[in-house]
Amino acid sequence: MSAAKKTIVVIPAYNEAENIAELIRRTSPYADICVVNDASKDDTEKIVRTFKDVTCLCHQKNTHIPQAILDGMKHALAAGYDYIITLDAGLSHRPEELPLFLDAPECDLVLGYRIKRENTLLYRKVISRLATVLINFALRPFGSRLPRAKFRDVTSGYRRYSAQAAGLLISRPMTAKSFDFLTEALMIIYRNGLSIREVPITYSFSNSSLNTKVLMQSVQMFFRMLLK
Repeated sequence: MSAAKKTIVVIPAYNEAENIAELIRRTSPYADICVVNDASKDDTEKIVRTFKDVTCLCHQKNTHIPQAILDGMKHALAAGYDYIITLDAGLSHRPEELPLFLDAPECDLVLGYRIKRENTLLYRKVISRLATVLINFALRPFGSRLPRAKFRDVTSGYRRYSAQAAGLLISRPMTAKSFDFLTEALMIIYRNGLSIREVPITYSFSNSSLNTKVLMQSVQMFFRMLLK
């Protein structure tokens, strides 16, 4: 990637006081940082504001993953960044692997596929792999001339979006409620013919917001994708 390209890391955070300082310290050598504090009830905001070079956006009401990422993207575009990398606040993603995204060729979306999973329960692996099969099938509309989708990991949140991709997502009335944002964003970018690449990453399971409600939202997104 050209050295002239400006990149910012967007970190949605909710009650991440335990991890956020370490994450910022490990991320700051690689790129600028924007933490979107999604109405945390702990000291997340207070800790973030001790880092003078880190932008902190604060929600008064918890909005979950979709709006936190979109607000981070809006900030990035307004500030003139070319790329936005999304990073998990719970240290599931390694900041030391940011160069994989920073050095990736120019494209609109870089997906981090989890080639190595640490401390991940078997049922989580099964759900992730099943989701990848189903979403790859649903990404290509019936009768479409788009190539058949063959992505390795459609639910990974470690990603790099171009300014064009971010602008496209911001302009669309998205329906995602939580982690289904990841598949809806991929669908919009893929169906609009934007360029997509993948890089291998390490995933370290720490904590999870996965529950029955989140799973049902993902299932509903799958069927919406089939019908669109």
